[in-house]
Parts: sequence; C-alpha cells; structure tokens
Amino acid sequence: MSKLLLILFSLAALFQNSNNPGISFDNLITRIRDQKISKAEALKEFTKDIASTEDYCFKQKIKNYNSQEWVFPLKGYSVRSIGGKNGSGYVVNGYNFFDGNKHTGHPAHDIFINDRNQDCIDDKTKMPVEVLSISGGIVIGVEKSWEEKSDLRGGRYIWIYDPSSKVLFYYAHNSEVKVNAGDVVKPGDVIAFVGRTGLNAFNKRSPTHLHLMCLRLDNTGIPVPYSIYKELLKMKKK
Repeated sequence: MSKLLLILFSLAALFQNSNNPGISFDNLITRIRDQKISKAEALKEFTKDIASTEDYCFKQKIKNYNSQEWVFPLKGYSVRSIGGKNGSGYVVNGYNFFDGNKHTGHPAHDIFINDRNQDCIDDKTKMPVEVLSISGGIVIGVEKSWEEKSDLRGGRYIWIYDPSSKVLFYYAHNSEVKVNAGDVVKPGDVIAFVGRTGLNAFNKRSPTHLHLMCLRLDNTGIPVPYSIYKELLKMKKK
C-alpha cells in the first residue's frame, strides 16, 4: 500500500473519530464523575451529546432492538443470581447522575457470580464470566484503568446509550473492559469480564458481582433511575 493511501486512511479514521459522539460523551462523563464541571453546564453538554448520539445512530442506520430482544447481562447466569429478594437491592435514595462519584443511593441490581475465593473466575467453569450488552446502542463512557487505592466507586466501568429505549446502561466493577467509547454494540455482545474493581467491590466482604444500573431520560431529557427488574426476568439467557 502506498504512503498516500496510508495517509488517506489515517485521515479518514481521524475524521470518523472526530464525528463520533461517543468520544465527546466519554469526556463529559469523566468530568461529571470527577466533579470537574458544574451541574448546570453538565446538563447543557449532556443534552447536546444525547442529541448528537441519536443523530449519529440515525445517520449510521444503527439497528434498533426492542426489549424482547434484550439479553441477560451475564453469560451462563440468570435472574436467580440477582441480589436481594424480588429486586429489593434497588434503592434510589436521592441518586443524581450529575453528582458523579459522590452520588447517593444504589439504584441498581447486583448480579453475583460463583466465586468463593474471589479470583474473578467462575468456580464451575474455571473461566472468567463474560459481561454481555443487554441492548443495542453506542458506548458513551469507559474506564479501563483502576488502582486499588483509588476512591472510584465503579472501578472499571462501561456506559452504553440505547437511543431506541432512551436508556443509559451502566456496567461496573469489571475486571477487564473490552469496548471503547464510540463502539456500536448489539444485544449479547461481550463488553467486559466480571471483576472486583471499585472502592467497595474490592473489599473482601463484597462477593464478586456485576453492578447494573439503568437511567432513562425523562420528559425533560434528564437521566433518572429506572429499574429494569421486570425486564431482567424476561431476558434471554446466553
């Protein structure tokens, strides 16, 4: 391949990345997480990035998937592994997305794996447990690095926005993240491996689990907690 073609391909890749809203969104989510931006400004940028993401998905003709096509987020597991009784682990308690890493509440479902010795390996299969994308959508936030002394609560995490359902999916405490900001995913895609990263998840008292949170845009475009427990009960198992 000639040098000219290599240059053209590189420029095309740069142009594509510059127009991919997942890159911009990832930067915003990091600033919100670290409280490097005011809530008013964050909401303004969030609204802009949501619109850009939806427009991008429409122009790229990214397929929409309905909730009947959603997939249970842990390969080889089912609703029996969800913590609490009938989704009782889900507690909103004043949660606000724009509080970032300092948020309150636990508007999420923890899904536990068989890992008695806490090595992030399934006791039965002797393999890491794959985290699967529930829905289709675009990756709008990732954190791939985490240190044991970090106060980051989600550890290595992934945010995915599904324009068709207007839901943001948050997968946290992963041992390894397999996607990047801007990637397009479909239901059942492997996006990570279950881990123990994050301020509290790393502690011995915490069983190994996936922290799954969903936020749905309300009528004003603000992301608010949304429990998908009923949908989890119906999801396909991989």
